[in-house]
Amino acid sequence: MAGEPVDAPVWRVRGQPLVAGAGEGPLRGLTVAVKDLFAIAGHRAGAGNPVWLAEAAPAAEHAPAVAALLAAGAEVAGIAQTDELAYSLSGTNVHYGTPPNPTAPGVIPGGSSSGSASAVALGQADIGLGTDTGGSVRVPASYCGLFGIRPTHGAVPATGVVPLAPSFDTVGWLARDAVTLARVGDVLLPPADPAPPAPTALLVADDLVALAEPATAAALAGAVPALAKALDLPVRQVPAIAAGRLHDWFLAFRHGQGFEADQAHGAWVAAHPGVLGPGITGRFAAAAAVTGEELATARAVRAQVRATFDAALGGGSVLVVPAASGPAPAIGLAVDAKDRLRAATLTLTCAAGLAGLPVVVLPLLRVHGRPVGLALVGAPGTDRALLTLATRAAAARV
Repeated sequence: MAGEPVDAPVWRVRGQPLVAGAGEGPLRGLTVAVKDLFAIAGHRAGAGNPVWLAEAAPAAEHAPAVAALLAAGAEVAGIAQTDELAYSLSGTNVHYGTPPNPTAPGVIPGGSSSGSASAVALGQADIGLGTDTGGSVRVPASYCGLFGIRPTHGAVPATGVVPLAPSFDTVGWLARDAVTLARVGDVLLPPADPAPPAPTALLVADDLVALAEPATAAALAGAVPALAKALDLPVRQVPAIAAGRLHDWFLAFRHGQGFEADQAHGAWVAAHPGVLGPGITGRFAAAAAVTGEELATARAVRAQVRATFDAALGGGSVLVVPAASGPAPAIGLAVDAKDRLRAATLTLTCAAGLAGLPVVVLPLLRVHGRPVGLALVGAPGTDRALLTLATRAAAARV
């Protein structure tokens, strides 16, 4: 059925369904909110900006991820809103509004997969299809009390998706329960060949946990023993996985992502002054200013981060960290406080982007009465093992 614009902060367009799935398949009966970056045949991708939408042409075919879900029997419920060009972690789009976060009144849903997360949290879709570059699935999952996954970089094709920073971009998804999250993984993820080693331990890095606000760090510390018991895994504590270089990691991500974002969209942004919100405009201005020296340093640091995690996770260890530095902040949070929160969360999330790691978020923590996700980070290719751990933890009611 043709779609009509409804509930603008959550959906750009919605149908009953918007696109029907195959009559049979492992996802039959499930509905999908598709982030407004993915190609859907006959529809335009608006990338969170009305000018971009007006200039876009209808897609000739579905993006592979969308096609795979439809072939597995899922239906596309509609096209969900996103932060402009996916360059934000907040979910506060100046053109379409802020999608509601049903976990608490007046708080942000997180972004940039904001509409997808909100639709799932509100019960308007079973699956939220999104993208994650620096945390754009993980942060909404954390803020909205959902399960979510950022797969190993390249595990799910990003063809037919408006890019932000291709060497960091991943196709991810959200769900209200771990079983549904894993069912989607069975459809979208490649088979593990050869199979990675079974998880051997839970790794807690004190320097990463210290990036979170104290109440969040305390909640994580309280949850890890029960999680370890449910998964029958020992806990191994390390004081400083980053060896004092967390700020270097943050800068490497920001400069590497910024350079690629400018390569992807800098010309369009320059040709359309004033059409982006102020926060997104500022990020693209910073992206255009990345120097050759900063980029070279970023690439060297990125290689070091990959080596660090190859050593730390290669034997089957799974890193446990907060998925965000704290619970969802208020929509009207002051700009300086919002910038500090974003920096702390991005420093927590950037390692997975730098090293191409899979991350599964479980809604296990409560801080000030609101959800915060617990993230399981594995070595490349351990996506299915992480989903199994999430399913086991959820079944054990950790």
